[in-house]
Amino acid sequence: MSQINKKQALGKGIRALLNTIDEEMKTPAEGATSVPPAVSGQTPSAGSIVRIPVDQIEVNPKQPRRDFDEQALRELSDSIKLHDIIQPITVVKLGAAQYQLISGERRLRASKLAGLKDIPAYIRTADDQQMLEMALLENLQREDLNAIEISLSYKRLMDECELTQEQVAERMKKDRSTVTNYLRLLKLPPDIQKSVRDGHLSMGHARAIIGLDKVDEQLYVYRETLEKGLSVRQVEQLVKNMLSGGKAMPVASGLPNKLPPAYKRIEDNMASHFSTKVKLERKKNGKGQVVIEFYNDSDLERIMDKMNL
Repeated sequence: MSQINKKQALGKGIRALLNTIDEEMKTPAEGATSVPPAVSGQTPSAGSIVRIPVDQIEVNPKQPRRDFDEQALRELSDSIKLHDIIQPITVVKLGAAQYQLISGERRLRASKLAGLKDIPAYIRTADDQQMLEMALLENLQREDLNAIEISLSYKRLMDECELTQEQVAERMKKDRSTVTNYLRLLKLPPDIQKSVRDGHLSMGHARAIIGLDKVDEQLYVYRETLEKGLSVRQVEQLVKNMLSGGKAMPVASGLPNKLPPAYKRIEDNMASHFSTKVKLERKKNGKGQVVIEFYNDSDLERIMDKMNL
């Protein structure tokens, strides 16, 4: 298969890649018991589906997925004990008895929990970049991804696979604006990203907050949203008011507004760490001060906890 054809296949998205698996499987509904085992001394050919020992499969170090729900793994393991693996994993052959996983780590983990010695696998040929791209694309097809996980996968496709936003959008069958909106989430402070990742904040909330340029203002709206349970529409209105000057953040008087870029980053990092407005002042002689704002006693206690006081 030529390099051009490989790129065209990848360009169709992971669904197109996996369609060939479905065509070649044609297995009964009860599982993959009809998939033949790998014969000792025989090298499975690329494009074939065979059962290979689980101890010969190593996890792809570039696999984008890191978190696995233990309860869901146990449930899948129980199902595998009854029905075996229905959808083969996808691997690339590294040596005579060594394979590297491209997709299906959850199925592999559950199979090991179920005590399976071998599982059905679809053998592919791919270089390192193609393996990463396929793993990222397969990961993006999961339905339980949160917005930050999607954003990080898009960024990895761009950074490590050297794709443009247009190419990522093409592979995912998305508008470029959709990809852009996800990537913008990665500019939010870590606290807000974590809240989105943990499901405490929706992407709609995050998209509204990112309309503000200043980190301290973003954190202010973020905390207001969580404390008051604001809807997306309410957050959008609050941001609109702040941008129009109708509701500004409290400003510490007497402190200069401009800082050299390096010190501005320190100020932003402190604001993100304490989840509140922080003002840093530094004079030419090296002296200065840091002002950390709080809005009530419980807010002060929260900040003190952050300081381990």
